[in-house]
Amino acid sequence: MVQTLHQTAIAGKGFVMKQFSQESAPAGVPVTRPKMSPVTHNHGMNSASGADTKREPRAWPNLYAMSGIATLILLLYSLVTMVVMLTLGLPPETTEGVFAMLQANKFVGLLRLDLLTVCCMPLYYLLFLGLYTALKNAHHDYAALATLLGCAGLTLFLATPSALSLAPLSDKFAAATDAAQRAQLLAAGEALIASDMWRGTGALIGGVLLQTATTLISIVMLSSKAFTKATAYVGIVTHGLDLLHMLVGFFLPELGAMLLMVGGTLYLVWFPLLARDLFRLSQRPTKE
Repeated sequence: MVQTLHQTAIAGKGFVMKQFSQESAPAGVPVTRPKMSPVTHNHGMNSASGADTKREPRAWPNLYAMSGIATLILLLYSLVTMVVMLTLGLPPETTEGVFAMLQANKFVGLLRLDLLTVCCMPLYYLLFLGLYTALKNAHHDYAALATLLGCAGLTLFLATPSALSLAPLSDKFAAATDAAQRAQLLAAGEALIASDMWRGTGALIGGVLLQTATTLISIVMLSSKAFTKATAYVGIVTHGLDLLHMLVGFFLPELGAMLLMVGGTLYLVWFPLLARDLFRLSQRPTKE
């Protein structure tokens, strides 16, 4: 509508000028019509689009550095977890054995019950935020989807560890003298163990979502200059094997354990590669 009114006003102005020229010019003198410059209606769009094409992707050096530190802590967590499993062993299978372990040495018992997981796994939130920021210019949709799946899976997974819940039950069981009360405490402990991070449905679904997210984000790395191809390919293999272990291990435990052993070892390779790339991004932002 505005453009139509504008054109009508121009036509009216031309008509008035024509009549004025014809009436005011002397007889026999040719009338010279003024040339009007063409009207363009860009309203600043060309300059705005030019500014958009020259805009640099925003850098987040502090976020990349924090994500790199989180990656190194996760690497240390993986190493300590392996040492705990090899030297102290897995937690007992029975509830009474778990209670006895906690009474003998609560700190060692909590370590065997994956207390480190409760403390260190939340660092994945920071890691996913840093990866999304680095990869959103390469492929925004898949980077956002991977971040959403990863945070959802991580939240489900963190709701399942039972170390901090079993410790007070162990103290109550040790102090209980009535057989009925001890039986109730054992039943409560068995319910917690049945739904922990190794057996619970929430942990399984959360783990599948988390490994799907890290596999997807490793694939997105292939189309970005922010991360090396080595980081991307090792991430695909590492998290792909971990995802396969979760899907297959439910039906074929022995095969699942073999996949976990290989995939778990590759974390010791992937974390240093990822930390190196994140620290490099924190020092000199990369345009993708």
